[in-house]
Amino acid sequence: MNQELIPNLFRTEYQKIVSVLCHLFGIHHIEIAEDIVSDTFLAASETWAIKGIPENPTAWLYTVAKNKTKNYFKRNDIFEKKIITEIKYNSALYNPEIDIDLSDQNIADSQLAMIFTICNPCNGDEAQIALALNLLCGFGINEIADAFLSNKEVIYKRINRAKEKLKEENIKIQNPNSVEIKERIDTVLKTIYLLFSEGYYSTSQNTTLRKDLCAEAMRLTFLLIQNQSTNLPETNALMALMCFHSSRFEARTTENGEIILYEDQDESLWNQELIDKGTYFLSQSSSGNTLTKYHLEAGIAYWHTQKKDTPEKWQNILELYNNLIILEYSPIVALNRTYALSKVIGNPEAIVEAEKLNLIDNHFYYFLLGNLYVGFDDKKALQHFKTAFGLAKTISDKNIITKNIEKLNIPKSQE
Repeated sequence: MNQELIPNLFRTEYQKIVSVLCHLFGIHHIEIAEDIVSDTFLAASETWAIKGIPENPTAWLYTVAKNKTKNYFKRNDIFEKKIITEIKYNSALYNPEIDIDLSDQNIADSQLAMIFTICNPCNGDEAQIALALNLLCGFGINEIADAFLSNKEVIYKRINRAKEKLKEENIKIQNPNSVEIKERIDTVLKTIYLLFSEGYYSTSQNTTLRKDLCAEAMRLTFLLIQNQSTNLPETNALMALMCFHSSRFEARTTENGEIILYEDQDESLWNQELIDKGTYFLSQSSSGNTLTKYHLEAGIAYWHTQKKDTPEKWQNILELYNNLIILEYSPIVALNRTYALSKVIGNPEAIVEAEKLNLIDNHFYYFLLGNLYVGFDDKKALQHFKTAFGLAKTISDKNIITKNIEKLNIPKSQE
């Protein structure tokens, strides 16, 4: 049997079936849905090892999941006493035989409903991301623990608390109406972007998992784009941003997983197809009068995919950062703007602006100052690089800082 088939199917199909069952039975019975789907994949593993892989593995999974659901309720009184009542009153399409609809359309509708359920502000950011990874993306507890550099017990408790909070708040798993979409789309996009960001710059050393996180964030965003109600300018802007960032993924790290800085990247490794897709979604995001941070960040990311290092490029990036700071200030945005400023007006002026930020707990801050002082005051550059090294948390970041220190070529006696 193909050893990769079941893990791949688990990644693509687990969350689809869970979403459909949760959508049907409600948030209070989410564990039942998960158990049924887990049993389905266990049955696949055991049966296919003996009888071989069926002609249509996905259809086999769907059929077994349907049968296991029906069998479960035949054996459990909870069906008659609780769930069947909820389905009857919550669904105009109630069918006493319980038709488990695993059509493409119902899967898409169910996943949309689950996205808006999980991305509920009653839970904090980390809880939303952990729950999204688990229920929407099919990630196991160990994988999520790896992503957050945590242990599985902490993640297990975090996910369970998040589920219980949704139950306490009696959050309904249902397709959002136009008012709910307007009220909640910011939270939904924020959670998806946090998921992408955890992948794009993760403190985990697992580079494969990092790419999976980004891919899942993009899949969820595309799901929103495919639905007319959530195909909004800001959704397209977020998708554009993620396409542009992902286009440079292969150039961002060495074979050993070490980060390669932007100016040192091999541009031939940039993915032009993703750049083109990003350009398309950025164009789609320009309809109407909506301007979000995703629009501005996508614009910045677009210019970073333009290979020629021209004054026009950095002037555009600087202007976008200026607008982003006005729209939604953050210290990291201000720090990144300083780098663009150095490209436009030079390092001495950028140093003045950078030092005003005084981000004394941030290794990126000292790393930027180190780079700005290189060739201007190498001893100060060294001082800042050493401070950055002390604050850096990952081996990859420490290695980059070490390489920059070595480039200074300052004798040990003069350090």
